[in-house]
Amino acid sequence: MSSFENLRIVDNFYQTSLFFPMPTVIISTLCEDGSTTLGPYSLVQPYYVAGKDYYAMLLCCRNSSNTAQNILRNGKCALNFIDDSAKSFKEAVKLSWPGDKPEEKMPKCNFKLETSMIEEETGEKRPMVLTDAIQSIECTWVRELDGADKDLPGELNGYEGPYHDFNGITSKFGAHFILKVDKILMKKKYSDAIINGVKAWDFPPLPVDYGYRDSKNFWYHKARFMRAELLQMRQASLESVRYAADRVDDTVKFTDEALKTILGVPRVFLSTVLKGCVAWAKEHNVTLVTEEHMKIINDKRSKEKNKK
Repeated sequence: MSSFENLRIVDNFYQTSLFFPMPTVIISTLCEDGSTTLGPYSLVQPYYVAGKDYYAMLLCCRNSSNTAQNILRNGKCALNFIDDSAKSFKEAVKLSWPGDKPEEKMPKCNFKLETSMIEEETGEKRPMVLTDAIQSIECTWVRELDGADKDLPGELNGYEGPYHDFNGITSKFGAHFILKVDKILMKKKYSDAIINGVKAWDFPPLPVDYGYRDSKNFWYHKARFMRAELLQMRQASLESVRYAADRVDDTVKFTDEALKTILGVPRVFLSTVLKGCVAWAKEHNVTLVTEEHMKIINDKRSKEKNKK
């Protein structure tokens, strides 16, 4: 006999049939008049994380929301991650009532905003980002995927099909947006931690919420002290890594000392790692990759360090 109960699957199952932990993100978008409006969301996650020429996030939302209509119109948004203070979460909930127009809710909004870094650098009009955020991701909707470039704003009572599978208008009342990551912004305290090595006390106080579960409350919990669990290290033999390295490219070669630095890389990722090293070597006119070169390659934040 099963130790579980079988729960009925209903609309919004992630809230009504599960305890599903999610991020709390305030999304900023551009209105028709060029002003910025804000909306809180939790159905946000990484989408393209490797192997393509860009990275992307995925947003799921109502297609009649201010956020969806603005993305359909101009394709720009910023995903702002707030802290777990009661003040911040109360402000997020205040912004969440469906149907509120930007001109109604924004004058009462207490979040501070600042000009997009992309707008400062290029002059392109972008949604403002939250000064109060711990980190923000400036994004552009990849509207050409799944034929979604023909989707237009303006339907607030539901869109008629046919619908897309994974991008744009995906149901009568739903939308999914694949958002290209244009820039990741982070407060210095936390960017320093990523660059210099994260300790338990360096993690930001990001809230985890459980959605609108009981028609009365939004539930969330505050970040607690992080606990580390050591990875299981399994080292390949130098001979097996050498075998793979000698076949990855006919011009770029590796010293034994260089290959010893990646003995702990899982076998399924070894080819990708070696190809990345070869790409770096060719970009820098290196034909024999040494241990010193590997130290540079392995420091994925070396450019940020050099700026300091």
